[in-house]
Amino acid sequence: MPRFHILCGLLTAFLTASQLHAQQLVPPSPPDTITFEKDIVYGKTGDTELKLDLSRPKNSAQPLPCIVVIHGGAWRAGNKPGHDNLTWLFAEKGYVSATIGYRFCPQHPFPAQIEDAKCAVRFLRAHANEYGIDPDRIGAIGFSAGAHLSLMLGVMGKDDGLEGDGGWADQPSQVNAVVSYFGPTELGAEDIPEISKPLVKDFIGGLATEKPEEAKRASPNTYVTKGDAPILFFQGTKDPLVPHTQVYRMIETLTKAEVPARAEILVGAGHGWGGKDLARTLAETVDFFDENLKPTTRK
Repeated sequence: MPRFHILCGLLTAFLTASQLHAQQLVPPSPPDTITFEKDIVYGKTGDTELKLDLSRPKNSAQPLPCIVVIHGGAWRAGNKPGHDNLTWLFAEKGYVSATIGYRFCPQHPFPAQIEDAKCAVRFLRAHANEYGIDPDRIGAIGFSAGAHLSLMLGVMGKDDGLEGDGGWADQPSQVNAVVSYFGPTELGAEDIPEISKPLVKDFIGGLATEKPEEAKRASPNTYVTKGDAPILFFQGTKDPLVPHTQVYRMIETLTKAEVPARAEILVGAGHGWGGKDLARTLAETVDFFDENLKPTTRK
């Protein structure tokens, strides 16, 4: 597959984040009502410092739920500041929110990315008092590859492994609610499009057909068990990178495990969307986190 087409797919994956500001769905700059901190070191692996940007309401009288935002980019690109404005929105809705950076493939193949995401969650729990976080109410939202990492945070406990050595090993890394925007759930599945196969190859260090066990280890659908985090999926039927059939299969797995989940399938949508669909899915995202993380409504 020509590199040009792969890059087009990656750019499409960034569309949702860029349109959030363009359509004025999130603040264009940090509101005066929140505290915004950049480049907080949340862990270290080798000589690499792992960093996050964090937003929180000023003068909160009680610990607040936290939402971790994970950018996409096929596990090889993207940046955390691209979602700073989404953390401002969540902070205005009564959350602490962090957008995290993580190591990229192919220089750092799986499981580096999930190890880093897990480290970020552990850091936030370890520093809950400092940042005004309720450590028992942490959610994750991601886009594309970031959605894949968010799903892994929702279905993997410490006993599942892939914790890494970034720090804060005494803290749990599993989150309490997940929102996935067009995230892959089975990296070795037969319905993976041709355009996505080289992306998966660089991520897991080989073609899925050559490394089926590694593809399985890197797939959220592998780890689902009863008691996992509730999940909300958004997925387009014309996504060129992630087939919507993957959501159907993961919903079946979640149903068998009695894990609360629901999916909105956007007919005709690709790998990202805008307009009224973006406004609606973003509002549904906030409602979902309110339902599952706010103490007045949490079951």
